[in-house]
Amino acid sequence: MYKVICIIKKNLLLMLVLMASLRTVAQVDYSVVYVNEESGIEFTRITSENDYVCMPNVTRRASSVSWLTNRIIDVSVDGTQLAYLSYRNNTSNIFIKDIGKQGSSVQRTNRQSVLDFSYSPDGKYICFSEKTGKFTQIYQTGAQTGYICRQITSNNKDYSPVYSNDSKNVFFARQENKGISVWSYNFSNNFLANYTKGMNPCPLKTGNSILCTRTNAEGYSEIWKINYETGVEECIVSVPQRNFTTPSISPDGKWILMVGSNVLMNGKSKYANTDIFVCHTDGTQLTQLTYHAADDLSPVWSRDGKYIYFISQRGSSTATPNVWRMNFSL
Repeated sequence: MYKVICIIKKNLLLMLVLMASLRTVAQVDYSVVYVNEESGIEFTRITSENDYVCMPNVTRRASSVSWLTNRIIDVSVDGTQLAYLSYRNNTSNIFIKDIGKQGSSVQRTNRQSVLDFSYSPDGKYICFSEKTGKFTQIYQTGAQTGYICRQITSNNKDYSPVYSNDSKNVFFARQENKGISVWSYNFSNNFLANYTKGMNPCPLKTGNSILCTRTNAEGYSEIWKINYETGVEECIVSVPQRNFTTPSISPDGKWILMVGSNVLMNGKSKYANTDIFVCHTDGTQLTQLTYHAADDLSPVWSRDGKYIYFISQRGSSTATPNVWRMNFSL
């Protein structure tokens, strides 16, 4: 089983390592598809073991958990194709798979160490980051054909690229000595702008605001909304001793999708893991959607907002990660 291993702890991006390994945890039964708390949700596996889906690494210490927060799956604009990060032939690259078919995938990039990516709103391009030596740089390539890439940033540690709603800019996170902050690149004039501290940038559907992940003084991550025109900053999601990362706005602009930490009890034993949560864009009605002891990570919306795609080892006795789809009906 192939995995991407990366740890983001207290807002620090550490070295990305590519390796083949099998993740087993004695107290977790990965083989079941769903647990009782998830009754009423339909889970569908989209990929297979032969797709070698990259699994974001999760690190546990006592009752705390940290994980790779980068986006490593996305859905095409027409909703028919799934893009995912796969590790094959000692390289990590973006592959494309038809959601409605069980056939093979098509390789979309021909690089060495792609870390994360996202589609442009018009569906013409894919923006991705790649680790090269001590730097992590942003590139753009066509979403359909060819391997030609345009380099967006250089000689920095940049990752988590996501397009603005009009596709004129790309937001991304940059790690520097002073921490991690959100930047943007303008395609028309090559202008770079630094907005605020944080990572996992996600533009709202309307207005001049973005969501991002920040770490508080206690070391737990929160979801913030930043208006980059007025400078107004607002904490949207914060729960004591819990982490929330990777915010994503629903197609109708009403919901925030995210990964959150959770602690399961097995008698007197605690087991910390990751689950999928949603809330309204003002932070109200925070709702936990998944409860499986497997780690559920890197969630994205379907283009019609009826489904959520995510990576999980659920349904596999060998803890092999796959991309799953669940219905959303709140």
